[in-house]
Amino acid sequence: MKKYLVSNKGNRQWQGIPTIEQSSDGRLWCAFFSGGPREPDSENKIYLTCSNDDGISWSDVVCVVDPQGKTRAYDPCLWIDPDNQLWLFYNMANTETQCFDSWYIQADPTARVLCWSKPTRIDISVPFCFRLNKPTVLFNGDWVLPITWSDELPGKWLDESGRHFPGTDWFVKDGYQGAAISKNQGKSWTLHGRIEAPHWALENMVVQRQDGTLWMLIRTNSGVLWQSLSHDDGITWSPGEPTEIVNPGSRFFIRRLRSGFLILINSDNPTERRGLVASLSRDEHSFHFFSEIETQLGVSYPDAVESNDGRVFIVYDYDRYG
Repeated sequence: MKKYLVSNKGNRQWQGIPTIEQSSDGRLWCAFFSGGPREPDSENKIYLTCSNDDGISWSDVVCVVDPQGKTRAYDPCLWIDPDNQLWLFYNMANTETQCFDSWYIQADPTARVLCWSKPTRIDISVPFCFRLNKPTVLFNGDWVLPITWSDELPGKWLDESGRHFPGTDWFVKDGYQGAAISKNQGKSWTLHGRIEAPHWALENMVVQRQDGTLWMLIRTNSGVLWQSLSHDDGITWSPGEPTEIVNPGSRFFIRRLRSGFLILINSDNPTERRGLVASLSRDEHSFHFFSEIETQLGVSYPDAVESNDGRVFIVYDYDRYG
């Protein structure tokens, strides 16, 4: 396993929550967010870099999403759809206007210079939503985008410093996990699922098992991931329940490989963001040790993509503020 530095901080005070994709010409694309002294902050914006040599070296970092005024952009996710279009999903939040929603831009990733589309809001008719992880294309062609949402605005749960993110109590009381489904390649989306999970639940991910069942895993602060199942392509979901997958309350990554195995990249420490392990599942229920990626404290937020030749490229935070 080879490791390379995608980006150091430069003149940025912090940076994190990276995402990775690979276009058909072999270029790796990596986005993350930064800006301002911390996250969350109204100066948060989305940055992008690319590599033409399998991640050994990376282009200069450029800002691709920079909202005006008090609006922040955060939690980017890169995804290449079945037609080889590059999507950059991201969230925007503004405490003054009480807008908390998800957006995307698109581009041809094989172009010499990326020409991004006009930003488009994902309209799912709820006052609060955000998303982090890649969509899943189902066997029937539908796209399923994991969503954390609420029919209540955060309101008083925002702290006195004007942070652009609701507090723990608000998530426990009013937040749900669900899935936005598109039947027309992302032109429109409908929200499904009101899944409750305890202890600050968010950043869910969805894979489809070979029998057609959708398996949602959910980040919580309970020391393990929670789960929910759908047997009707994401329209209805079972009540949330705990799994035996240990997690410290941090983002994880799950995806199906071309081999048919599921890969899970996760910190298997119940209390600390220490270390990352890649595990494989043949039976689509349990995971077995495969490879230790990191052992250090302060690693988190893995994202990954499998190349056409079967290699897996993984990006993650290390020492976000250090």
